[in-house]
Parts: sequence; C-alpha cells; structure tokens
Amino acid sequence: MPYLGGEETVKELRRALSNPNIQSDPLRYRNTILKVIRAMSQGVNVSGLFSEMVKACATVDVVQKKLVYVFLCSYATLNPDLSLLVINTLRKDCQDPNPMVRSLALRNMTNLRLPSLVEYVEQPLTAGLRDRAACVRRVAVLGWAKLHNLQPSSDIDAAVVNELYSLLRDPDPVVMVNCLRALEEILKDEGGVVINKPITHHLLNRLKECDVWGQCEVLRFLRRYRPQSEDELFDILSLLDASLDSPHPPIMAGTLSLFLSLCSGQPAVSLAALERVRGPLLAACGSGSREMRFTALCHIQLLLRSLPGLVGAHYKRFFCGYAEPAYIKQRKMQVLVELVNDENVAMLLDELKGYCTDVNADTAQAAISAIGRIARSYSDRCLEILTGLLGLKQDHITSAVVQTMRDLVWVCPQCSDTVCFALEGCEETLQDSQGRQALLWLLGVYGERVSSAPYTLEVFIDGVRSEASLAVKMELLTATVRLFLCRPAETQDMLGRLLHHCIEEETDMCVRDQALLYYRLLHCGIEETRKVLQGRRSDPSLGVLIGRQAEPTSQWAFSCNTLEPLRPGTLEAEPSSRGSPEHVASKLKPNTDLSDTLDCSHIESAHSGSDSADQSCDSSAGVLASSVVAPLALSLSPAVSPEEFERLWLQRHASHSEQGAVAAEGREDCVWMEEHIQCPTVPHCSPQSLQVAMQLVNIQTLAFTPPHALPWKVFLYTRTQHTGTVGTLILGELLYTGEANQRRGAQAEVEMDATADGLEGTEDGVHEVKVTLKQQPRDDKALRGFLLILTTVLHTLSSEKA
Repeated sequence: MPYLGGEETVKELRRALSNPNIQSDPLRYRNTILKVIRAMSQGVNVSGLFSEMVKACATVDVVQKKLVYVFLCSYATLNPDLSLLVINTLRKDCQDPNPMVRSLALRNMTNLRLPSLVEYVEQPLTAGLRDRAACVRRVAVLGWAKLHNLQPSSDIDAAVVNELYSLLRDPDPVVMVNCLRALEEILKDEGGVVINKPITHHLLNRLKECDVWGQCEVLRFLRRYRPQSEDELFDILSLLDASLDSPHPPIMAGTLSLFLSLCSGQPAVSLAALERVRGPLLAACGSGSREMRFTALCHIQLLLRSLPGLVGAHYKRFFCGYAEPAYIKQRKMQVLVELVNDENVAMLLDELKGYCTDVNADTAQAAISAIGRIARSYSDRCLEILTGLLGLKQDHITSAVVQTMRDLVWVCPQCSDTVCFALEGCEETLQDSQGRQALLWLLGVYGERVSSAPYTLEVFIDGVRSEASLAVKMELLTATVRLFLCRPAETQDMLGRLLHHCIEEETDMCVRDQALLYYRLLHCGIEETRKVLQGRRSDPSLGVLIGRQAEPTSQWAFSCNTLEPLRPGTLEAEPSSRGSPEHVASKLKPNTDLSDTLDCSHIESAHSGSDSADQSCDSSAGVLASSVVAPLALSLSPAVSPEEFERLWLQRHASHSEQGAVAAEGREDCVWMEEHIQCPTVPHCSPQSLQVAMQLVNIQTLAFTPPHALPWKVFLYTRTQHTGTVGTLILGELLYTGEANQRRGAQAEVEMDATADGLEGTEDGVHEVKVTLKQQPRDDKALRGFLLILTTVLHTLSSEKA
C-alpha cells in the first residue's frame, strides 16, 4: 500500500473495501477497516470512503461496528446527506437483543451531532430510558443531555424531565449520577437540577454505592441544599461523617467542602471537620501521584488559614525529597514557614539551609525567601544563615539573599546593622538585574552605614552605558541622590556625571524624565530634596504580628475542592518579584478605600490658629500620610521592637486614680491616660483593615487578638513631632471587654439573640473601647492631638464596617 499519501492511499482503501473477496472474509474485511481508522488517526483525509463505511456497519461483529461508528461520527458533519443512510441501521441496532449493541447504537446515534437527525433520535432515547439493561439506560440519560446541547433553543418535553427525575431512584448508581448531570445540562437556564429534602436524603443514603467520581458529583450537587432545622443538619452530617475519613482524597475533599457549606453558622463543627481530615490530607501528601501531592499541599495551606497548628506536630512530613519536582518542593517550603515555632525553628532552618544549595536555582531562591520570611520572627538565627550563604559567591544565591535582606529590613528595621555589614563585596558576584536593584536600594537607604557605598555606586555609574536593565538605571539614580544627601563630599562628582549621562545621552524617556526630576529637585534645595527622598526606611506593619489570628472558614470555604487553591495568583507574592519596597501599596479589602474616608479635617480646624495648618504633605515623599498635617506629625522612626514595647509598658505604676472619663497619672518624664471611645463595630474589624488604617496616619499596630475574642485588645505605638517641642513616644492599648454594652442593653431592655462570639453588644452595634496611653516624655498638647487622631481613625473604621 502506498506510504501515507493522499489520493493513492484512499483509492487503495476503496478498492479493498469494495473487493468481494475481502468482504466475504470477515477477518480481512475487519483488518481493512482497521487500516482506514489507522490512516484517519494519522491525518489522512479518508472522508471519501464514507459510503463504503456505511455499508460496513451492517454486520453482527461488535468489534467491526465500533470501528465503523468511530469513522462515521468523525465524518458525519462533512456528509450530512449520506449520514441519513446510517440511521436505519442504528435504529435497528437499538432493538438488538444484545444490550451492548443497543447501548453502542444509542451512543453513536447522539454522537453524529446532526440537527437534521434529531427527530429520528428522540424515540430510541425515550425507549432507552425504560430499557431493562442498566448500560443502555446510562447511555440514554446522557443522550438527552447531548440532544439538548445540540439544539439549546429547543425545549425538552416535560415528560422526559419527569422521567429523568424518576430515574434518580434507579437501582443502578451510575444511572442516578448520570441523571444529575443530564438534568443539570437540560435545566441550566432554570438554575439546574432541583435538590429538595427527599432527593437529598435519597442521595446521601446511596452515596456509598457510587464510585469515586460518582460520589464527588453527588457531593457537589448536595451543596445546593440547605437543611430546614438543626436536627436535620446533624442528621445529614451523621450520614457524611464516614466520608471525611475516606482513603480517596477526592471524596474526602468533596465531603469537607459540603461540611463547610452546611456548617457556615456552626464554626465549632467546621473546625472539628478540619481536624478530622488531617490524617487523609497527610496521607495524600505521600501519594505516588505528583499531582495528588501538590493538590493536597495546596489544600493544607488553605486549612492552615483557620487552624494554624493543624499539622504542626507533623512538620517533618513536609521535608523535601531529592527527586521531587521543584513545584512540590516550593509548596512544601511555604507550608514549613507556616509551621515554625520555638520548638522546631532550629531544625526547620537547618533543613531550609540545605535547600539553598539545590541544583535547581528556583528551588534555592525559594528556600532563601522562606528563610527571609522566618527571619521576621527569628531574625538573629536567619541572618546568620543568610550571611553565610553570601560566602558561597554564587550568582543566583547572592541575588536571592540580597533581595531577601532588602525585604527583611523593610519589615524588621532592627536587622539593618547586620545587613549593612554583610553587604560589603556583594556587587562583585551579582549579575542579574533584580539582585543589583535590591543592592542599590540598600546602598541608597542605608548608605551612611556602609563604608564602601560610594565606591560601589561609582562602579555602577561607570558601567551605566552598558547597563541593559531599565529598572537598575532608575534605582541607581535614586540611590545616588539619596547617598548624596547623607555623604555629599564623596558623591557629588559621580552624581553630576550620572545626571549628565541620563539627561544628555540616555535614550529611554523614563530614565531621562527621572533624572530631570532629580536635577530640578536639587535646584529647589537640599531640604526639599530630603523631604521627597528620605522618607520611611521601613514598614513594620508588613511583618509578622504577635498573636496572629485564625481566619474564619467562611473566607475560603468556597474555594475548597476547586482549582482555586492551585492557582499561582492565590499564593503570596515572592519578594523577588517586585521592585523597591516603598513602591508596594498596601492592599485593602475589595470595595474598601480607607484613604478616601480617613478625613481628619477637624484636626486641622483644631489648630486653625497655626500658620502651618494649611500645609499639605507630598504624597510621593511617603514621609507623612495624607490624613495628618502640621503642626502635629506622627512618625514610626525609630521603630520600637515588641520586646522594647513590653519592657516600657510593664513599667506602669500599679496605682492610679480615675478622674471622670479621663484618668491621668503623670510625672515629669511620662504620663498615663485612659479614655473611653464609643466605636460601633470596631472590635469586628479585620486586623488587615485596622493595620492599613493606622498606617495611613503613621500609627504602628504591634499585637492584637482575634476580632471574635473577648477581651479584644490592640497594642500600638507612634512618635510625635509637635511644633516647638521635642519628640515623644506614645504607647497605647485598645481594650474591649463587652461588659459596658451588656449593661447598656439590660438597662434599655432590648431583646436580642446572643451571638456565638459574644461581640455584638447592643442592638445598634455600639462598642465602648477603653484606650490606655503612655507618653514619654510628657507633652499634654501632643497627647491630646494624638488621641484626636486615634478617635478619628476608629470612627472611620466603624463607619466603613457599618
């Protein structure tokens, strides 16, 4: 036979199919048909053989029928007229005594996908729904879904829909599941299949009869049902209880998703379900399938958002194997970061240190990034490891370490001295643009602490003509101007050369415009330049907060047992994927814009007598938030560590007298103040919203309790710079116990239902928050101004929450 050709191959096959000698020999005839299918699968256009293949389907050989039906379904749309010749044979096969032949004929009759044949298909499908063989009923049920998909505008007979609903009680579990799928497709415009109480309990009672994917389908459909009473809810949960421990991960995940959907108002039951699935999830992490392991790891990360200590005792299960793919190793390292505590931090850091020299550069960089995240809580140990990695003098390792150090000093400014000492000589190893950009940012911000900073920048400036990265050029401009502000004598000449090149010779307009901006800014004076470029060096609010809260399961339950946890967009962005830290804006919740609502205009009016009350902040400088204006300015520099905050706070005197709404106890060097503020719904605010709101006015949140716990506490600090006075440090505590609201509710005799978390207070949701402040040194005017700002922020948050 000719090799894979076009016309010659088709002619040869046609002669063979038409040869009476071959037709009389069933085996030779079947082999000829097999050659046609093989040629079709290899891309040869054999549609010209359609009429010969139609004749070949009239046989009692089931194997030959299957081969011919494959051909006919593939080329039916190209030969709609000749396809009518097949219908008689298919309808005849639908009445064959062999149920396999009947099901095969029904399946291929619907797979022809020709609208002109619909009228010939309906009667066999209707008969197939009542067939005595389960395999025929399975095909007939799905055939109606295919028929509706072929003509979506046509309405399926109501009698057929009723027949499909009645088949939900078919003794064959596959028929039952296929009915759910078919009804979902047919009734898609009406919201899909209706799941009521009788159907729900029937499906639950027959759940174990289905195969793995059938159970997953049933569990997915059951999420639509809502129990009418608590007794019914727990009856359903009892029927589902055994499936939580299923050895099949898809069934376990589907059952957990249904549990969380049904128990949205029962947080204790939801958390108990999470505990139950710990074993199956850990077993899935050791599965032989890589895809199954990755999916299990993604769902464990999801569960850790509500139960941070769920798998803490099993952290060794997440150590990486040598032969594991990089994407699994990286996901395991993300889980390990979530499991760090005082008992296992040493072992986890040793394990991650070994991954830093992995042959895969992406895995090594992910391990270094994980150590950087742990360093937010255990900075000394992690910095020792990171500094040691710089000694390896490997490009990708040095780049990742420098980027990690840059992000670390942004959230933990107390690490800056160690980082500055470790930067010496790093520029010789760095080759990639992201690493050089991170080094330049560190040299610009902390250049006064790095003795070789001017000489390092001079090397970059001398090679600026050959620099290909736009981001490195722009970071070099900013770093050089910043270093000039603190070390002008050593930097003046090189700054002039850099500005001349960028303005006169640079072809990229972004670099040229930035150079012109800095040139004109320097003409305005050093102090004006300093206001713009020397803003905050850190943002501790991005670090790990003490007393990290557990999220309610309702925030992520919708994504359980879906592809959502597997999406790269759901992961926390790696530090190496972005530029300078101060360019990253804080992310608020959807539909929330606190910067627009934090209106402190009445603070300005309180100081209307001051000439400086009309001054506004330069938003590009980042020195002050837009809500705070002179004469009272708040600042977070120098930062206060949690340990220092605790030491200063515990110095409070045991005895102090309460005077009306404000109780003050003071000496010459410090003062204590207590105030009660009515703030509707503030204790319900998420920690993220609270952090962002405080950061907008330069108040740092150090620690907090979960929003649904009593007593509710928040610890914070800031530093004030008031006109004509020295700076002061203010430490604060926000406390809500719920007692005042309960008394007020009893006095008003307002009837209300007790909530599960006990935070709802009165009917109007008003909460009285006790504010305790310590100021050192004493400045009554600045303290009153700070209290006014804090009250504004809390009231703004209350209005947003409402």
